[in-house]
This record gives sequence, structure tokens and C-alpha cells, in this order.
Amino acid sequence: MANHLPIKSIMRSGEPIHCSPETPLREAARRMSERACSSIVIMDQGKPVGIWTEHDALLVNFADPDSMQQPIARVMSTPLATITADTSIAEAAMRFRRENLRHFLVEDDQQRTIGILTQSDIAMNQGLEPYLRLREVHSALRQAPLVLGGHFKLSEAARRMHRTHHDAALITCEQRGPGVITERDILRFISNYPGDTPISGLASRPLLTIGPDEPLIRARDMLLDNRIRHLGVEDDDGNLTGLLGFADLIAGAEHMYLEDLREALEQRDEALERSRQHLQLAERVIDASLEGILITDPQMRIQFVNPAFTQLTGYQPEEVIGRTPGLLASGRHDDRFYSDMWDTLKRSGCWRGEIWNRRKTGELFLELLTITAIRDDDGNISHYAGLFTDITQNRQNEEHIRQLAYYDALTGLPNRRLLEDRLEHAIRHAHRKQQMLAVLFIDLDHFKTVNDTHGHAVGDQLLTELSRRLKSCLREDDTLARLGGDEFIVLLPELDSVDHARRVASRLIEVNARPYRLGDALLPVGSSIGISLYPLDGEEVKPLMQAADEAMYRAKAAGRNRFRLSGPEPEQTDSQSG
Repeated sequence: MANHLPIKSIMRSGEPIHCSPETPLREAARRMSERACSSIVIMDQGKPVGIWTEHDALLVNFADPDSMQQPIARVMSTPLATITADTSIAEAAMRFRRENLRHFLVEDDQQRTIGILTQSDIAMNQGLEPYLRLREVHSALRQAPLVLGGHFKLSEAARRMHRTHHDAALITCEQRGPGVITERDILRFISNYPGDTPISGLASRPLLTIGPDEPLIRARDMLLDNRIRHLGVEDDDGNLTGLLGFADLIAGAEHMYLEDLREALEQRDEALERSRQHLQLAERVIDASLEGILITDPQMRIQFVNPAFTQLTGYQPEEVIGRTPGLLASGRHDDRFYSDMWDTLKRSGCWRGEIWNRRKTGELFLELLTITAIRDDDGNISHYAGLFTDITQNRQNEEHIRQLAYYDALTGLPNRRLLEDRLEHAIRHAHRKQQMLAVLFIDLDHFKTVNDTHGHAVGDQLLTELSRRLKSCLREDDTLARLGGDEFIVLLPELDSVDHARRVASRLIEVNARPYRLGDALLPVGSSIGISLYPLDGEEVKPLMQAADEAMYRAKAAGRNRFRLSGPEPEQTDSQSG
């Protein structure tokens, strides 16, 4: 378990960003901003004598521009809080909370500075995942948000954040919407002083939000994925009720739960010491986990699985103990996939990704899998731990949303949005290759009569059958799309000549001219087609679509069941099918 690892495995190693006591405050803030660091260590004759942090930036008097030029020694905090490199991650998390600190200077056994540890390092550590999954956002909100009107000056905003012990403030502004100002923003304003101006124009927007009942793990992922420090918490009515940051995530992993975890991990270490062949885990943590967990020996023979493993795969412990995880293989991944996985695992000690596996019933499922190498005191791999979650439904939901966004629900054909994307791509390709392309606008003749006489259900069947007929006349690279109702578009890329478009239009008219047998009804339906050509009728999506639409209406006016090319009427000589 990652929380029993020493902090040296996650800390920012190497010499921390530092400066001399005489360094102007503005210069120190500039260095921190450029390195995206939340603290700077003040060194005097090679020894750390103080620290200045983003939180300390709240004490700067923005109403006095000269305050940005004062030596950093006047405002630094001293003495520094230190922690040894071998301290466990769990213990460090509790010290952060107990001592109300955000930074520790990390020292080795000889009290030499070897790095710095921040609250963010703890929040980004995967060892907190089990607790973040089991708790919701509202449980981590420690206080009401600091809400400031956009008219507040920067100096007053900083004073109020410091006085109320808030690391961020929610900024309200009717014209621009809500925003947020954080300690990191305040630091940036020191290095690039904007003046003591209203904070409405300085706030970061848009403010990403999350619901109070969402799991904390989702909040952490949103913070990391978007590289931001805070999320707004929004209730069901859309009201902002709080601000959530990394410090809140650590506070959310409650003290008593961490104590229980540490005790369970110590029990595991005792079991490992007695016997390297058996791995005893903290049962309360594992049994409560929604993730499937399996432990193997170095030869990948399974030694332990938790109840969630059985629930997700269908295999009982006695069916898998002693076997390898290969019994779950889906057959969807080639040898290269597994080779890359093991290369990463051997190189970094951890692999995380999506993989298809197979349940005992034979059903395939997609899982998000994390494999971690566990090493003994001598640095040798003693076990591998795998944690996985079934994300099949999530992927299916994503595919369903994509289907709704880009495809017609009735026919399964591309909709207008996807068509325009493909047409835009085809135009760029045609421009590079100096080729033609055609857009065919198809409208059914008298389709309204079919709906009025036989009902919309029959009309839908006709449109579905029509889609199959039209697709049978097209090449694999052509696109058939439905705009809505009885309007369809055909995109013909890479044309050799205008005659190619004419021939396709004739085939489409002919295939649609055959009556449709739907139930007991035999329904004849014609079609009118308008054709526009790139680059003759336009070099962008909108002009080509409009030209094809106008040509289709001329085809209807000319008697229906025929096609017309965009352009002067005298050129429309051979445009009727058959």
C-alpha cells in the first residue's frame, strides 16, 4: 500500500528553489511563478534560514507598490518545519493536518536538505485513492467559501483571504460570471503587479464546478486534469456553496481512518516478515474497496484476491489462487501490448491503463488497471499488486453520447454535424490534390403524403429502406448523411469529372424509383437531386450546401424525379433519370 511508503518516494527531490535574504520580494515571486512552486527557501551561507510561501503572499500590501521591493528576509517565516525522508506518507499527511502546514523541508539522516514536500504531493499520491473513492465532496468542505464582490480592490481581497484563513476566494460579478482568486494568483500579482485594481478583472474564469455528492476521487482527477487548484461546489439548483482544493482532499481522509490504515499496514509488514510467501492485507480497507484487488508472487501466481475481484470477474478465490492472471485474458491484445506493459512496469515499478479481460461467464469487460511492484527491504520485487475497476458501462455511455452527437437516431447515418466535418476535411484534401468533389442534396417527392396516408411508422420504415438503397449505389469513401425529415446529402470526394456526379445522381434516382413494399402497401416515391461542385460552386462548406439546395429546388420545379447541377439552366440538358 502506497501510504506506508516513505515520503522520499513522492517528494520533489533535489535542491528546492531558493534565494538570498536580500532578494526583493518581487524577484522571489517571479522565480516561484516561473517554476510553478508554492514556496521558496531563503538560504544564507548555504544554510536554510526561512521560507516564504504562497500563503505568505496574502500579507503583502498591494496598496503600496514599494512593498513588492522589500527584501524577502523581512517577510519570511522561520524556523522551517522539517521532516525526515523515511517518514511514511500517512504520517506526513497527519502532520500536515495536525500542524496546519503546507510545506516540509525534507532532510536525510545527516540533516542535509534533500528536497521539499507539499500538500499537493500528498493529494496526488495514489495511496489516497481508496479514501477519496469512499468519500463525497461535501464531507471535505471544512468551511463556507469566502465570497467577494468584483468591486473589491486587490489589497482588500488579499487581507480578507489571510484574515479568514482561506486559500481562495469566490469572486462574484454579474457581467462576467463567477470566478476565483487563489494564493497562486496573488503570487503572480506580486511578480507582475497590476496595481490595486478591482478583482473582477483579475479573477480566473471559467470556474469549473462539481456536485456535493460526487466522490472526492473525481474532484482530485478534475484538479489534476485541468491543472487548477480549486473547484466550485454547486448544488442541484446551481448555487455555488463552496470551494474545494488540495488541502481539503487531505483533510477529507480523516485522522481516525488513517490511523486504522497505518495499523493495518503494520500488521501486513509483520506478516511479510514472518513469511515472504504470504501477503496479509488490511482486511477492512480491502473489503470496503470497490476496486478488484489481486496480489501475486514475483512469478505472477495469484496469492490473494478480495471480494470485489470475485464480484467483478465471477471467480471465487479457490478458483484462481495459484494460477496466473492470464486466465482473465480476453484475446483482444497482442504480444506487443503485454510486452510494453511489462517494460513500463520494470522501468517505473507501476503500470496504469485500460485493458480488456474476460469474466468467468465468457463476457468481455473493460477495466482500468493499476499494477504496482512491491519490493522488500533489499529492493527485490516480492509481490505484484493489481487494482482494477470495471469501466465498460462508462465506455458504452461515451460511445452512446458520441452516437447521439454525430449520427441520425433513425437511420444510423451521419447527421449534419458529422457531415459538415467530413465535407470540410474533403475540401482541404481536394484543395491539396487539385481535385473536384460533389455535394448531392436529395429530397423525396411527396413524402408528406406517405406520412399523412399511412402514418409516421411506415414513413420511418421507408426512410430506413431508402438509406439502404442509396448506400448500395455509393463507394466506400462516399458519405451518405441525413439532415432531417426526408432530406439527405451525398458527399462524393475525389471526382474525376462532372459526369461521375451525374452518373451517381442517375443511379440514386433509379434505385429510389422502384416502389417500396411496406406491409400490404406498395409505395412509389420519387426524388429530386441538386448537385454542387467544388471548386466551381464554392470553396467552403456553406456555399456548397446552399448551391446544392438551390439546385434541388430547380429539379423539383422542373418536374421532380430528376437532378439539376448548380449553374445556369441551359447547361441542364441531360438531368432526368431513365
